[in-house]
Amino acid sequence: MNPLFKQLMGQASRLTLTGDLGTATAAIQDALARSGMPGAHAKAPAWSDLNVIDVVAREVIQPDEASPPPVPKGKPQDQAGQFLSATHRDPIGTRDYKLYVPPSYTGQPLPLVVMLHGCTQNPDDFAAGTGMNDAALAEGFFVLYPAQSQQANAQRCWNWFKHNHQQRDRGEPAMIANMTRAVMKQYGIDPGQVYVAGLSAGGAMAAILGEAYPDLFMAVGVHSGLPVGSARDVSSALMAMKNGGPRPASQRAPSAPTIVFHGDRDTTVHPVNGDHLMADKSAGTVMEQEQARSANGHAYTRRQHRNAEGQVVAEQWVVHGSAHAWSGGRMQGSYTDARGPDATREMLRFFKRHARPTPR
Repeated sequence: MNPLFKQLMGQASRLTLTGDLGTATAAIQDALARSGMPGAHAKAPAWSDLNVIDVVAREVIQPDEASPPPVPKGKPQDQAGQFLSATHRDPIGTRDYKLYVPPSYTGQPLPLVVMLHGCTQNPDDFAAGTGMNDAALAEGFFVLYPAQSQQANAQRCWNWFKHNHQQRDRGEPAMIANMTRAVMKQYGIDPGQVYVAGLSAGGAMAAILGEAYPDLFMAVGVHSGLPVGSARDVSSALMAMKNGGPRPASQRAPSAPTIVFHGDRDTTVHPVNGDHLMADKSAGTVMEQEQARSANGHAYTRRQHRNAEGQVVAEQWVVHGSAHAWSGGRMQGSYTDARGPDATREMLRFFKRHARPTPR
């Protein structure tokens, strides 16, 4: 490690522990700028994870005690569907969100995809860049976009690297799960077709949700994210993003099937994090590998991991030449790379494979 960087980061960590977050943030930014590390001056959402105002973690009340979201229901009149704004409130906190309701909805159970944006993004930006609403229009499913608040994190990053936001029934994972359940209840969502995906900080939080709530989320998509437990505080988050977090020894608990996308030129979140995430999800599986080139330009390596029953429980896409961006995304949103394979389409394909029959 760069000695100057190590010295400055030690100072920042001490300030963080004493609660002086403003001074700690300035010290961290100074460390990045003076270290010469890749991405130190670029518009990089994951580095912005460091500007943190912590959220108090509390025990979760039962879902039926939570305040229902004030979202109108009924058949959308617009042929393109509706993109509704609402607010979720529960004892953990309050978050705004956007909800895409497809025009095909007439009260019947439909799938739901929860999309977690990256740092500095918001639901509208993330929806535009991933094209997920257009896919939902074509295929008939809901899309929920929780919005991180600047009160919880100054750069609107999900606090994936804070120890009290990495477990079931605590912090942001519990709040997102409560929000998801509230929307499911109001719209009668098919509980066997609920999925979560995210980019960067959102991808890291999606991985946490897949491990904490495998009963709620049938499958997970992690784009340019990090494995669960790769960081516990600011300084370990920096190191995990720069060099990769510790490689998991073995899978800690049953988790939802997971598909991972990561560009091998990502200088914001090191690509080795995708490998570590796969190691965490694919223990005891048999791997199949293929290499190809997308119609839009980037070559890629795809690895599928099958369990003893022959089911693909984990899938990894390494996009060659891509940086910190949503593969196959659209220029209308931030942090997208249109040249890659279509992450939105491939995640939806993977999700459908893992739908669970709903008991009658």
